[in-house]
Amino acid sequence: MPSADRQSLNWLLQPFAIKPGKPDILYGLRTLLAVSGPIAVGFVAGHPAASTIAVMGAMFVGMVDGGGAYRQKATVMLSATIGVTVALLIANLVSSTPWLAIPTTFLVMFIAGLASLFGTSAATVSLVTSIMFIVSLAKFASLPDLSAVLLQCALCLAGCVWAMALSLGLWVLRPYTPAIEAASSCYATLSKFLRIASEIPLTLEERRPWREQFLQAQDSVIQNLTAARSVWSAVWTGRESADLRGNQLLVLIEDANQITNSVVALIELLAIASNRPLVQQLHREIQQAMEQLATAVQFLSESLPKEKNVVRLGDLDRSIEALEHQWQIIRSQTLNQTSVTQTDDYADLVSLNKIVASLKALAEQIHTDAEIATDLQRGEGRSIAQLNIYPPIQPQRSSIIDTLRNNLTFDSVVFRHALRLALIVTAAELVASLLQVPRGYWVTLTAVVALKPSFGDTSERTVQRVVGTTLGGIVGIALVVLIHNPLAILVCILILLVTAMSVRSLSYGIFITLLTPIVILLLNVTSQGGWEIGALRIVDSLIGGTLALLGSYLLFPSWERSQLPKQLAKTIRSNLAYFQQVAASYINPEQQCSTETIRNLRHQATLENANAAAAAQRLFSEPRHVRGEVEPIAMLILYIRAFFSSVTTLAEHQRKFSGDYQFADFQRFTDAIVQILENLANALEQGHPPLALPRLDIYLEAIHEDIEQLHITRISELATNPSSVTSTRQAVREQTPVSTQLDRIAYEMKCLHCAIGRLQESIDKSSTK
Repeated sequence: MPSADRQSLNWLLQPFAIKPGKPDILYGLRTLLAVSGPIAVGFVAGHPAASTIAVMGAMFVGMVDGGGAYRQKATVMLSATIGVTVALLIANLVSSTPWLAIPTTFLVMFIAGLASLFGTSAATVSLVTSIMFIVSLAKFASLPDLSAVLLQCALCLAGCVWAMALSLGLWVLRPYTPAIEAASSCYATLSKFLRIASEIPLTLEERRPWREQFLQAQDSVIQNLTAARSVWSAVWTGRESADLRGNQLLVLIEDANQITNSVVALIELLAIASNRPLVQQLHREIQQAMEQLATAVQFLSESLPKEKNVVRLGDLDRSIEALEHQWQIIRSQTLNQTSVTQTDDYADLVSLNKIVASLKALAEQIHTDAEIATDLQRGEGRSIAQLNIYPPIQPQRSSIIDTLRNNLTFDSVVFRHALRLALIVTAAELVASLLQVPRGYWVTLTAVVALKPSFGDTSERTVQRVVGTTLGGIVGIALVVLIHNPLAILVCILILLVTAMSVRSLSYGIFITLLTPIVILLLNVTSQGGWEIGALRIVDSLIGGTLALLGSYLLFPSWERSQLPKQLAKTIRSNLAYFQQVAASYINPEQQCSTETIRNLRHQATLENANAAAAAQRLFSEPRHVRGEVEPIAMLILYIRAFFSSVTTLAEHQRKFSGDYQFADFQRFTDAIVQILENLANALEQGHPPLALPRLDIYLEAIHEDIEQLHITRISELATNPSSVTSTRQAVREQTPVSTQLDRIAYEMKCLHCAIGRLQESIDKSSTK
């Protein structure tokens, strides 16, 4: 297929991209039950139409159920219950008076827009509250008296409570289930991460597209780890200490994090040594061992939610044995050879020994975790030799008042979004009211759902919404024309509803495509309309999407180009702090730098790396004339991640570092790296080109000479006594990987410096136009 056609096809399919994961069939069935309950009660009571508001309440509360611990779900769903009920009440009270309804709409939308200041869950609650307000203003307004209004609110509240009961009903019986499922999800994504890691290509050209997949898989693991820690904290919040099961789950979650770090370090070693002949001789055994590691972790993931242990590690053990056997053969053959390149061969042996040792350590770690999983299922406990396991880091939160006070300014992206949302929705509501547009609230709903704080997110959601509604509208029109049997229509609605809610977390585009026919069929069942309803919904969606795009582009836009340098500088400084702590653990190993401190700094650097990557993605989706040149930014993000991997490799190696032998120029090299990173961060913040790089090669040459001398000494020792274990042997094993990573870090500094220089040049050029 030609590249132009492939790009067009990719653009058409982009709204229907599916995130990693599986359809949540249980969630779909629970939504079906939540909707069916009020409908059944309505038919039994002889007032089926009255159940509509209860169905909406149940649907909206069910939509905010994003998983997690029961305590978290209860808080979010209770907030949504209060929100949608109050929104219904306010809409009914102001709907009959236009001069009151318009400013109330503005105020409600403005408050809803500010909700994202308090996290994703708050933003989701505000969205369903906004939708309820808009629909109520149009469909459930102008009730005859206050008693009718209160009855509607009571029905809505009943539907909300019913949805909460369905979601939280197992809280008492199975309080630990969310934490176990979160840990299982961690190991599932970890297995995929290991699988991709095992596919590392030998050539640099093939490695570039593979690297992108590897980083995406790593991000998925980090996201699931963060979610699992949050769930664990919520389950055991308020208790003096975690019980046996809580401690076992915490160890499993933190072990998943440790395995991730070990894999990152292993991939760094393989990337450096993959072109060496000795490593290529062992490549098949290394790949098989990594594949078996991935399979074992998958077994572990599947075993956690089950009642019996199914972790099978026999294939893993055999692959490690084969690796060890082949490694001993290569080692013996190499040591028996004599040539002028034997120092290079010995350096390769040291790297290969580190790779084999890393794979064996990973296998031992998985064996330990399998034993913990078995104990978890059986309710047994044993002495677990786990070091450096700490409770999850709790983020520091500002008070609600302080957060609002700090963001009630045009410098705040969220404030501008809230104001933009309020203006666009109010304008749409006013136009629809004045022009008496049929089902004009569909226009308003599309604008509410599509508008996001950034233009990139708005354009993405608008395309998903409009394309999904258009395709779903066509399907709905076809169903209306072809199916007239009420029972067949009901079956179609039920199938579409379960499927739509099952895939909602995987693809918003597919969710909307499936949801639109449901709306069209329901409206044709409850009122007269025919296929025209589908056409009207498509047109209204197009109008609402256009309003959202125009509002995001014209009304005080928050262009990522102006905000990205500040985020990149913050990201560099987070990685710098991580590097400084790891370097200090090498310079002063006797002081035993806190492992928890390194862990916390690594966690912060990971978050900032993810924030920078997300900001870059938002920039890439902005109009070309706004975003400018993007290649330097992509290069900058790539090498920040590469630097993080190098530092993580050093941190992993330091766990077995004695410190008996030190490079004389190590501290001078690390001081130079600190100076470079400070300079790069300052250049981004102040908008000027970075200063020239210091001479890192001077320090590296001295370190290389030290390493070469160590290798020569060790080779001489092996010539006289091959089985000798000396201080030189220990120094070689400890310092060779360090020297290799310092070379990598020096190269990464040059690439970061080049990328920031090019970025500043592109900014200067765009500002002069």
